[in-house]
Amino acid sequence: MATLQSCSVCLRESALQLPRHHLTDNYRSSRTAKWKCPRAAVIPNFHLPMRSFEVKNRTSVDDIKSLRLITAIKTPYLPDGRFDLEAYDALVNMQIENGAEGVIVGGTTGEGQLMSWDEHIMLIGHTINCYGGSIKVIGNTGSNSTREAIHATEQGFAVGMHAALHINPYYGKTSLEGLVSHLDSVMSMGPTIVYNVPSRTGQDIPPRVIHRLAQSTNFAGIKECVGNDRVDQYTDKGIVVWSGNDDECHDSRWNHGATGVISVTSNLVPGLMRELMFGGKNPSLNAKIMPLVEWLFQEPNPIGLNTALAQLGVVRPVFRLPYVPLPLAKRVEFVNLVKQIGRENFVGEKDVKVLDDNDFILVSRY
Repeated sequence: MATLQSCSVCLRESALQLPRHHLTDNYRSSRTAKWKCPRAAVIPNFHLPMRSFEVKNRTSVDDIKSLRLITAIKTPYLPDGRFDLEAYDALVNMQIENGAEGVIVGGTTGEGQLMSWDEHIMLIGHTINCYGGSIKVIGNTGSNSTREAIHATEQGFAVGMHAALHINPYYGKTSLEGLVSHLDSVMSMGPTIVYNVPSRTGQDIPPRVIHRLAQSTNFAGIKECVGNDRVDQYTDKGIVVWSGNDDECHDSRWNHGATGVISVTSNLVPGLMRELMFGGKNPSLNAKIMPLVEWLFQEPNPIGLNTALAQLGVVRPVFRLPYVPLPLAKRVEFVNLVKQIGRENFVGEKDVKVLDDNDFILVSRY
């Protein structure tokens, strides 16, 4: 008790001895001083990448740069909303058999935005485990959160994916310097494709940012959705570009120097899309496919694709909300398109059907 009283006296005495005039002087000077932005404490290499250098687990950036047909693969579902891996495996096998060289797993088309990260990494691991020797597996491990992007990319490469696809931060947009820092944070882990789609993110990635990122040895190239004028700006500088627009990919490839396409339409007609990317200029084939492309994108992707694959009988007619199938009139249009282009050019072996509204299952909890 004596000790506590002694401490109390000491505290009171020290408080009485405070030089109050210094506090006042400091307050006055702080009112007149010019405010300066505090400098962030940057610790270089503090976050060491969690990566493996085992030969089996490595893919060269040049291997990714050479890919011409990459399919943004669809994720099918069981009636309760879980992944239908049997249908998924069939879809990937059909891509391999028809000459696709790579698949994007869990992208916009694959509805990565509706997956938990556990589901996401599991599907990447499943794909690489089953098909990694036959096709390049590119995991969409991007996020508008740098922390999440780093964590998912580490896990994706740890389970063996060949490359990562990264988008710029969406909704909570950042500055261009912040964008460079965000993408630099993930490129140290392995081959990386940057994805520019301003219609979804609300922010364009300008060429000056890509030119800076291209200095990284892990930069494989860019999936560009702005258009062929932008493609020219990159190919003229030797930067690898994949068209992100199926309606422009033929001209991107043969008139503007793009390496190839990251395609949605190839989910349905992979053989025709391969011919479009490998067979030289073919305006007649491009014109043949174009009505299908226009049909697919009349509503936001992947609504059209999900509807079409269900009508072809290769996936169950199950939608994770907020996606819903195209209306009946559009489903009738698709049946006519299949007949026009030729059922033999589409995936699956069943007859194409219109499907009634009651055939579709909409899942809100998954």
